[in-house]
Amino acid sequence: MGLYDRFILPPLINAACGAKPIAKQRAKVVPQASGVVLELGFGSGLNLPHYDRSKVSRLYALEPSPGMLARARRLVQGSDLPVEILPETAEALSLGDVSVDTVLVTYSLCTIPDPLAALVGARRALKPGGRLLFAEHGRAPDAQVLRTQVRVEPIWKRIAGGCHLTRDIPALIREAGFQFETLESMYLPGTPGWAGFNFWGVAHSA
Repeated sequence: MGLYDRFILPPLINAACGAKPIAKQRAKVVPQASGVVLELGFGSGLNLPHYDRSKVSRLYALEPSPGMLARARRLVQGSDLPVEILPETAEALSLGDVSVDTVLVTYSLCTIPDPLAALVGARRALKPGGRLLFAEHGRAPDAQVLRTQVRVEPIWKRIAGGCHLTRDIPALIREAGFQFETLESMYLPGTPGWAGFNFWGVAHSA
């Protein structure tokens, strides 16, 4: 891992993913988590303030990036929520079958190299009746915006830690074996259209 990925990229991602429109999306989704929770792509811990402490008993915080892990470890030291950091990739999840009540993923499926494998692993870890909570950006429905996404994506991936702009988030979730309870989408105000089309909602194992 180079100096850019370790020292420059993490604060840039932290600033972008901590922007007000995205924080509002986190506030819609994260408080729904309950029981034992697995968060895919914990990053620097931007979701941590949004968890409902009365509903969550334990949080497994999965994060493979050394640059983000350093920030995450500092954050969780003083947390009033029991947090165990898993320094591993989502595609190689170490948790056992039927071990968590909720899987949460926010603004991470765009970056995970194999998002389908990550979601299949998450479904394996969910207990019967468990839920997947998600808030992600991805493929826009408008042809003109999509053309911009396709044009920008090769450069964007190189400067934004592998972030893809054109992933079809609902299709990935369905292909991984989930069924939607709720699914909403819109362009987030205050964000560029090519990076601002968001999906969020709740799904369970089909």
